[in-house]
Amino acid sequence: MESEQKRKEEPGEREDARLELEGEETDEFVSAAAGEETCARGELVALREARAQIEALQAELDCTKDNALRALAEADNTRKRALRERDDAGKYAVTGFARDLLAVADNFRRAMDSIPPELRDANEQIKNLIVGIESVEREMLAAFDKHGIKKLEPNDEMFNPNFHEVMFEAPVPGKMAGQIIQLIEPGYMLNDRLLRPARVGVARGDEGPPPEGSRLDTQA
Repeated sequence: MESEQKRKEEPGEREDARLELEGEETDEFVSAAAGEETCARGELVALREARAQIEALQAELDCTKDNALRALAEADNTRKRALRERDDAGKYAVTGFARDLLAVADNFRRAMDSIPPELRDANEQIKNLIVGIESVEREMLAAFDKHGIKKLEPNDEMFNPNFHEVMFEAPVPGKMAGQIIQLIEPGYMLNDRLLRPARVGVARGDEGPPPEGSRLDTQA
């Protein structure tokens, strides 16, 4: 009887043991899954931190590159400015000296113009003096030209405020308003800079048609 009872009880006991074992396995599985989830979360946080560090380093690198490019551009601009200033110093160093010499050139021309034409051929000594003055004037103008000083002698041109200075206006038939009718004093350029404007007289204009091919220069 006892053996039969044992046989009846054994299947139930085995079932309980199986259920207990499955419960233990389930707990172990849940525990392992929880551990894996915790590990995955840690890896995700670490990945996000790594990405944030990479972005910060990239931003710092971009800023450094931008600063380096700006520094290179500034250095290049400084170099070009220094070269330009050096060239300007070489081209325009004689500006003050050249302006002082303009009065000398003017006096040579005034001396020539003050001698009456009939007196030039009548007296040999005066003729030789005129030849000497003209020779000195030519040499001075040649020296001017060698150092980039050019003479401005506008004639029948349109008035340009960049290079001319109006001394008087007069009505002249057939001339446009603003057209140069008389050169009073020549002007001078030093390379591309104005040393002194040419002093001129200009036409006030009349009611007649302007000369063919002429136009008023309105460019300042």
